[in-house]
Amino acid sequence: MNAQAAPGSPAPPAVPGEPPRRPGGEPPPAPAAHRAPAHGAGATLLTVCLGTLLTLMAFTAPATTLGATAHGLHSGPVAQTWMLTGTPVGLAALLLTMGSVADARGRRRTFASGTVVLLLSTALSAAAPGTAFFLAGRVVQGAASAAVLAAGLGLIAATHPAGHQRVRALGMWGATVGAGVAVGPVYAAVLTQVWGWRSIYWGLALLAVPVAALTAAVPESRAARPRRLDPAGALTLSAGVGALVAGFGESRSGWLQPAVLVPVAAAAVALAVFAAVERRVAEPMLDPQLWRSPAFLAAELGALTNGLALVGVFSYLPTIVEGVLGTGAVATSMLFVVWSGVSALSALLARRLAPYVTAGAQAALGLTIAAIGQGALYGLHVGGSYGRLFPGLAVGGVGSGILNAALARLAVSSVPADRSAMGSGANNTARYVGSALGVALTVAVVTAAHASSPAAALAAGGNHAFLLSAAACLAGGAAVWLLSRRAATPATRREVAVPAGGEGA
Repeated sequence: MNAQAAPGSPAPPAVPGEPPRRPGGEPPPAPAAHRAPAHGAGATLLTVCLGTLLTLMAFTAPATTLGATAHGLHSGPVAQTWMLTGTPVGLAALLLTMGSVADARGRRRTFASGTVVLLLSTALSAAAPGTAFFLAGRVVQGAASAAVLAAGLGLIAATHPAGHQRVRALGMWGATVGAGVAVGPVYAAVLTQVWGWRSIYWGLALLAVPVAALTAAVPESRAARPRRLDPAGALTLSAGVGALVAGFGESRSGWLQPAVLVPVAAAAVALAVFAAVERRVAEPMLDPQLWRSPAFLAAELGALTNGLALVGVFSYLPTIVEGVLGTGAVATSMLFVVWSGVSALSALLARRLAPYVTAGAQAALGLTIAAIGQGALYGLHVGGSYGRLFPGLAVGGVGSGILNAALARLAVSSVPADRSAMGSGANNTARYVGSALGVALTVAVVTAAHASSPAAALAAGGNHAFLLSAAACLAGGAAVWLLSRRAATPATRREVAVPAGGEGA
């Protein structure tokens, strides 16, 4: 880690010789001579954004086609929950591991391998003869997406220097996240209506081919000082996170069922062993000292809240709307276009905030605006207006876009510069653990409501979920803001070594 500041120093450098940082941890603008992107930066940004778009399309594909897919595979209610949470299991279990592998063994190599595995796993889901094979494909899609997402941000950080160039590139990456969430459900709904649900996954497999081919133009990068891999840490973390998300996925039948309690207990044991392992190995996959950094904590909490309160709720929103208002899959997918389209645009524009606010303050602002949008969705009822949801979705999209752009900055700035892919992996792990928990909580809240008819009960449960989501966004935003303020204080900088990442919290 980095050298600590001398007592009384207001803003110590991240590493010896680095210029003093501004309040909030961000360095002063680099001289013009040092701002030029590295060779291959344009190809890298294009390839990473396309890969990210593909993974988000795969992630959101079941949102508007859950019924058709379940009918085609003769799947029951528990299997349907797993169709939504299968990919988050693979993502959450391997994101941090893939980040460490990318930093040590090569980010381009890891990214390219992820796109190839994504191609194969989507083909497996397309050709699945039954539910088990389909779900296996979904879990492997998550593992492949982990390699793409973790290595992708590391590639961007390696080719775009800290400052304006990186902020712009990360804003485009954040916009791609929003675009993927918007395009995925529409793409899936249209293809299902025309050619059936299997065409979704055959199409994704075909789309993976040009992304894999484009990686040839991306320059390879890795940590300046290769670190030894941490197999014990990777195994225990993957087992713990995988078991935790699997337990959440079984909660539809009740939180006190053995199918929930056993994997959650196993997850607690595995994660405790992981923490013990990381304190003892010479080069841990996740440095325990990072948990003393308010900037790192703000990044992880912001990502966790994003998954829990936003991704989790919106993953189940089409099921709620279709059941209450009777809309079809294509019409319901337009809800994602409003939310994620606005999110993509606001993520692109959010780079203009960088000179004025730190990434942590920007994340808190995004969560606060998202809370307003979620609260505005309240009032859903049988016979209500479909268009009434659009204002809340648009406001929520603004908040989500600001948040996505800020989290991309935090992910690479809250860790040492040579571990940017690990920082991306840790951040996305928190996001997708949160999304799996969010789906499980949303399903539990919605199905617990009672009313005079199934549709009315679904509306009441949806309104409860919207309010819970808004409250979670407000609480998360307040906590992220407090952590970002603490990260800016001289006292905290004397207590915690400041990571060398480029932009502060």
